Amino acid sequence: MRLSELNPDRLSKDQITSFMFDDTRDDGNDGDCILVFGAKTIHRVEKAANLYHDKRAPSILVTGSAARWGVNETAEAIWMKDHLIKLGVPEEDILIELEASNTTENVIASMMVLQQAYGLHTIKRLLIVSSPFHMKRCLLTLKTYMPDWITYTFCSDDRKVGQRDNWWTDSTEKERVIKEVHSISKYAGLGIIEDVDIPSL
Repeated sequence: MRLSELNPDRLSKDQITSFMFDDTRDDGNDGDCILVFGAKTIHRVEKAANLYHDKRAPSILVTGSAARWGVNETAEAIWMKDHLIKLGVPEEDILIELEASNTTENVIASMMVLQQAYGLHTIKRLLIVSSPFHMKRCLLTLKTYMPDWITYTFCSDDRKVGQRDNWWTDSTEKERVIKEVHSISKYAGLGIIEDVDIPSL
């Protein structure tokens, strides 16, 4: 089966769990930078701050514009930066990307910020922070667009429900996971992410 052929209506709960969560677990490795995908959610900010304070990476890159929220709204990256500072992260260790309005743009625009800050060739590993249901799409998008020498450690936020072992117990989180499977299939079909084989399904 290929990504473009995914249909959550034909998959069991265990198959969806395996596909969405098996390869996005925290492997414990440290990285060169923490990349936080754009959203105005405190869960992601708290996770990034904890990783920073645990010395898992020396800096945090927050990404996201105000496009989804309206012209007079605060950009996602600025919102996250302000909350990171409140959580004790020094401003000089926070990088900001203000143009991206979706997952693909988060990845592409972040490459320029990393290039300007460090030189993309020096980046070996990124710690990836997003919501649990979003991590698989992050992985697939990173693999499609980022240089192949960069590796990733996936650090989903620590919300109580919506994790690998309980996503189906909450109606909102279940809906998010099912929607993501549909989105991944759609984007693979459109060529936005690489349409690869899924041998385990």
